[in-house]
Amino acid sequence: MGLIGLGRMGGNMRERLRRAGHTVVGFDRNPELSDASGLRDMVAQLPESPRVVWLMVPVQAVDSVLDELVGLLSDGDIVIDGGNSKWTNDKEHAARLAERGVRFLDVGVSGGVWGLEYGYALMVGGDSADVQHCMPLFEALKPEGDYGFVHSGGHGAGHFAKMVHNGIEYAMMQAYAEGWELLMASEEVENVSATFESWREGSVVRSWLLDLLVAALEKDPDLQKIRGYAEDSGEGRWTVEAALDLAVPVPAISASLFARFVSRQDDSPAMKMIAALRNEFGGHAVLPEDD
Repeated sequence: MGLIGLGRMGGNMRERLRRAGHTVVGFDRNPELSDASGLRDMVAQLPESPRVVWLMVPVQAVDSVLDELVGLLSDGDIVIDGGNSKWTNDKEHAARLAERGVRFLDVGVSGGVWGLEYGYALMVGGDSADVQHCMPLFEALKPEGDYGFVHSGGHGAGHFAKMVHNGIEYAMMQAYAEGWELLMASEEVENVSATFESWREGSVVRSWLLDLLVAALEKDPDLQKIRGYAEDSGEGRWTVEAALDLAVPVPAISASLFARFVSRQDDSPAMKMIAALRNEFGGHAVLPEDD
């Protein structure tokens, strides 16, 4: 298969696929990461059809990559968009590729920088036959065991599921962060880090995000090295927009999105924790405190 985009996620995905025995030709604009000089060279290195080409590029780059790629592929090839693309674009992309006989899957991918070690949660949208053809790749990428993969539905379903997943993530992170700020402000609780660590076993609020929170506090107990600014990457906004369109109330997710907007106006203690959590699971840049 070909893999376009070898950043924080794509590079580790290439390695996990290779460890499972798959041949992966990766392309990235950074020549130090790339296995090919360009998209044409990447496709030329792939076996005969049906080829599989997986995109892990920002949403802003998907259309331009597809424009170049479609002229290089053959009837029966499959393109997978595994980036955080907006689900409303997937049917259009599937239709455009279908005109050239190329098939399309949209795959929401979760796992951040830890996916190489633990596997990636995959939410897939598209036709069942195409999903089945690509199952060896999905099996290699997903965690071991029964969970971590779902064929969510037709084109758009994978990215819609990932969008809602990330909206939930926003709300969970916000709840942890607000709890941390409240504990830090109290005079009664003397060891906030140990309190959070104690919740990792037995508590109903235990989760992988909680584990990452504890890891962040171990590195910087008071988060003095982090600026309380958290960017929103798009999926939170899209989740709220979809909820408005469908008349579904999502007050917790909406509030967590707006809290990120607040972080751009004031250096909030809770936003320090949001920024620290994003860095732990996704390798996002952490801005230092202003002098």
